[in-house]
Amino acid sequence: MLHIIIKPNLYQDSVSLMLMSNKLSDIDGVNQVSVMMGTPANIDIMKNTGMHNTELDKAAPSDLCIAIDAEREEVVATVLDEVDQFLKNQASSSASKKVEKVRTWDRAVQAMPDANLAVISIPGKYAADEAMSALENGLHVFMFSDNVAIEDEKRVKEFAKEKGLLVMGPDCGTAVIGGVPIAFSNIVSKGNIGVIGASGTGIQEVITLIDKLGAGISHAIGTGGRDLSESIEAITMLDGIRALADNADTEVVVVISKPPAPKVREQVVALLANIEKPVVAIFMGEKPEFYLPSVKFAHTLEETAILAVELAKGTKLKLASEAELPSDLGLTSVQTKIRGLYTGGTLAYEAATLMKEALMIDKYRKYDEGYLLQHEGHEVIDLGDDMYTQGRPHPMIDGTTRFQFIEETSKLPEVAVVLFDLVLGYGAHEDMAASLSKAIKKAMANAANEGRKLYFVGSICGTKKDPQNYDSQLKLMLDAGAIMTDSNFSAVRTALRMIGHEVEVGSRELPVQELTLPEAVVSSPSEAIKQLLDAKPRVINIGLSSFADNLETEGSSVVQFDWRPVAGGNDKLRKILSILNKM
Repeated sequence: MLHIIIKPNLYQDSVSLMLMSNKLSDIDGVNQVSVMMGTPANIDIMKNTGMHNTELDKAAPSDLCIAIDAEREEVVATVLDEVDQFLKNQASSSASKKVEKVRTWDRAVQAMPDANLAVISIPGKYAADEAMSALENGLHVFMFSDNVAIEDEKRVKEFAKEKGLLVMGPDCGTAVIGGVPIAFSNIVSKGNIGVIGASGTGIQEVITLIDKLGAGISHAIGTGGRDLSESIEAITMLDGIRALADNADTEVVVVISKPPAPKVREQVVALLANIEKPVVAIFMGEKPEFYLPSVKFAHTLEETAILAVELAKGTKLKLASEAELPSDLGLTSVQTKIRGLYTGGTLAYEAATLMKEALMIDKYRKYDEGYLLQHEGHEVIDLGDDMYTQGRPHPMIDGTTRFQFIEETSKLPEVAVVLFDLVLGYGAHEDMAASLSKAIKKAMANAANEGRKLYFVGSICGTKKDPQNYDSQLKLMLDAGAIMTDSNFSAVRTALRMIGHEVEVGSRELPVQELTLPEAVVSSPSEAIKQLLDAKPRVINIGLSSFADNLETEGSSVVQFDWRPVAGGNDKLRKILSILNKM
């Protein structure tokens, strides 16, 4: 029986709602539960999932809507008690922090007149307008929000450039500014290597490997995944490179990107070739054959980190040692396939790229949504893809989707190895290894019951300073029987070796060539950008309060903007108000 409860004018952010839904789903007697704000789009989702009745049509966009499929009335009462307790716990947790809360831009600016960065994590259709408000108030922008129209991204970034400000994002997962981790980021040592990347977990993998290799980060600037597209033309990337080139704390510059538009790549490389600092660049999917005089190109994220540390320290490093494997793996004759189950999109992309090279698969082939590789039983799946996260948290926060895939994989007789990542740091699950280790043990037992050995090979993207406790997370993985390596590259290489294939390790001593490149002006960054990198950011946090808590923990001054949709989320009225405000 379907029960609908509407709590008027009780806005909650999407991550809180997803976590609440997961918690309520575990209650005995609940067949299905959905907790969403009453926007038209969300009501449509409820219709499509069978969690709708006419009562929901009365909901306003700012109303909290709870749909419960349960046979017994007492179960509904238990669910509502849990909802109230969840909301109360959120309030008390936030109240324990010394973060001032405001409800308007005027109040936010009054509370912190020297603020220089807005961190935005609200629904995508509202994010561009709030970014424009931040820029109009002289703040740089870190836009965690996704589902922002590319036209809005261009509009926001062009306006920022006119004002000498930096926009990181949209869909920017991570940054480290002045030693302060922002959003989904790791705690890394301070050092002289500056990183800029159009890739969240790509940045995380490189900066955590740099930390493990004994070096440190001056800054890590995220650009958002579309920045190097033809539409955006690397606005943030180019300004970020100029900023790191000028920054006194940065002696080595690292650039990370998935495949950029060819003309944009040329622009970026031209600028890198003209700055007066050594550079390491990785354009993922490319296999470098030469260096430029001051730019070293890397093949893998691990190699990117190694080259950067070599330049920073002036010494040569060795590649990480490979995992030791049993002399007899005990695989059946049909166990010849690898399945990658990744929470980090860039880590999944790297795994798929390396597997295509080793298995000689056409790198331009297209696959089903959510898949980065599908070839004769070999698969790499990006579980952070939109198709897997609609209506539930990102897999770095909630492992449910991956656990389901792991159980399904244990029943596939052709799979020999499951590749996986475990991402630590702020924003990620506080103890993912505890649940993941149980899923791995269960899968290995299921395979053993059918007379097969199933291997799990992975790496941890994190540092010993991260809040999850790196050593305990590693121990849980090892105790579960997983084979753990030092990097994603090493994990992929190990998995391929287990099925009789090798990844060719490129030389880190490539020939140097001179290229004819477009003219690039290495102009100085604006004073506002220089000042952003000179100290810990002073932040107005718009959206997820957990981001404010983490920033405050790391020593940044923070004001929490308790954002609510304009006009209660009514799109028509919101647009009218927006026009009136510009008159």
